[in-house]
Amino acid sequence: MQNLHQPPSATATATATTTAAATTTLKLSTPCILLTTTFISLFLIYSFSASTSPSLPPRHPSLFPPNSPHRLLFLNAPAGDTSGDAGKNPLAPPTPPSIAYLISGSCNDTGRIFRLLLAIYHPKNTYLLHLDFRASQDERDSLARKIESFPLFKAAQNVNVVGRADVVYRDGSSSVSSILHGASILMRISDNWDWFINLSVDDYPLVTQDDLLHILSYLPRDLNFVNHTSYIGWIESRKLKPIIVDPGLYLTEENEVFYATQKRPLPDAFHLFTGSSSAILSRKFIEFNILGTDNLPRTVLMYLANTPASESVYFPTILCNSRQFNRTTINHSLHYVSLNLRKDPIPLNMSYYNDLVRSGSAFASPFLPNDPILDRIDKKILHRAPEKPVPGGWCLGDPGRDVCKVWGDADVLRPGKGAKRLEKRLVGLLSRETLQSHQCVVDNS
Repeated sequence: MQNLHQPPSATATATATTTAAATTTLKLSTPCILLTTTFISLFLIYSFSASTSPSLPPRHPSLFPPNSPHRLLFLNAPAGDTSGDAGKNPLAPPTPPSIAYLISGSCNDTGRIFRLLLAIYHPKNTYLLHLDFRASQDERDSLARKIESFPLFKAAQNVNVVGRADVVYRDGSSSVSSILHGASILMRISDNWDWFINLSVDDYPLVTQDDLLHILSYLPRDLNFVNHTSYIGWIESRKLKPIIVDPGLYLTEENEVFYATQKRPLPDAFHLFTGSSSAILSRKFIEFNILGTDNLPRTVLMYLANTPASESVYFPTILCNSRQFNRTTINHSLHYVSLNLRKDPIPLNMSYYNDLVRSGSAFASPFLPNDPILDRIDKKILHRAPEKPVPGGWCLGDPGRDVCKVWGDADVLRPGKGAKRLEKRLVGLLSRETLQSHQCVVDNS
C-alpha cells in the first residue's frame, strides 16, 4: 500500500495565493535602422496569430481515460504500483497543471534535444522542438522521424517539431522573436497548458516532472517566475545603449550583427528590468504578450529590436511595468546558474553536483554536451535509463525492466525527494518578507 503524499506546507500555499555573433562597427544612420527594424518586428508580431489550430488524432485512452474522476498521488511507491484510493481522502490533491515547453537547439544538436526531451517528458505536457537555421533540413527531418517513431510520443500526441527554422542570433532581438513564435505555436497546438518554459540544449532538469507538476498544482496559475532587477549597472552602456541591426530579422543566411556608432538614451516611458533568459511564464502572460490589447509588449519589443540584450530584458520589463502582472512576479526563475566575475555563466560539471541538489531549483545550465554530470543526474535524481523517459505515476510496467512500456492515467503523480527540495525553495521565495522586498523593485540610484 502507498501512503498519500501530504500537500506542500500551508505557508507556501497560503502565501502564494496572496500574491551575443561576430561584431562589425559601421557608421549607420540611426533613424534608418530604427525604422527598418520596427516595420520588420511589427510584421513578425502580427504573423504570430495568423493560423488556426491544427487537427490532431485522438490521444491514447490509457494515458487520458475519458471518465477519470480524480487525481491519484503516491509517494515512494514502487514503479507500476498504483493501488490505493485517493478518492476516499477528503483532502484529495488538486488537478495537476500542464506545461508547454519550447526546446531549442542548433547544428548537431539532435541528440541533445532528444535527451532533454526524455528528461522533462510527461504525457500531460506539450512540447515544441526547434532546430534553428544553422541546423540542416536533414537534421530537422531526422528529428521529426525519431519523434514519430517513438510509440509513447505518438500515443500522447504532445511532441511537435518546427519544420521551418527561425533565424536566431543570441545577441539580437531575433531570439525574442523566435521565443514568441514558439509560444504562439504552442497556443495554437493546445488550449490546456498553464505555464510556458523556454529551454535550450544547454539546460537540464533537477527534478522529475511529477515533482514539478505536483508542486505547481498547489500554486495560483497566474504566477510568473523570472529573475529581474532594475539595477542596470555596467550593462547600461555595454548592452542597452548601443544600437545594432540583427540580420535575423531580414536575412535568411548567416551574417554579422552590425553595430552602429551612435548610442541612444535609456527610455523614460517605462522602467527597464534585466534578468535571465530562463523563466516560467503563465499562459495568461503569454496571451497578454501575443494577443493582448495592451500595447506595452509591442512597445517594448520595438525598443528592443535594436538592442543587444533583448532576450534578458523583454519579459522582465513587461512583467514589472504591467499593473496586471507585476504582483504575480516571483524574483527567481527556479533555474540554477553559476556566474563568474564578468557575469557570464560557468559550465557546470561534477564539482557542482552537491550545489545543484541543495539549490532546490527545477533546472540548471549550462551543461557541456555529454558531460558525466548529466549521467549522474539521470541516475541519482531522475532515475532515468538511457533512451527512456523519466518514470512517473503514469508508468505501470515491470520495475525491473521498462517501467514506462505500459501506460496509465497521466493524472497520477508520484513525486519524490525533488518535490520536497523544490517546496522548500518556494517557501523561502514566497514568504511575505522575501516576496515584497524583491518584487519588481525600481532602483532609483
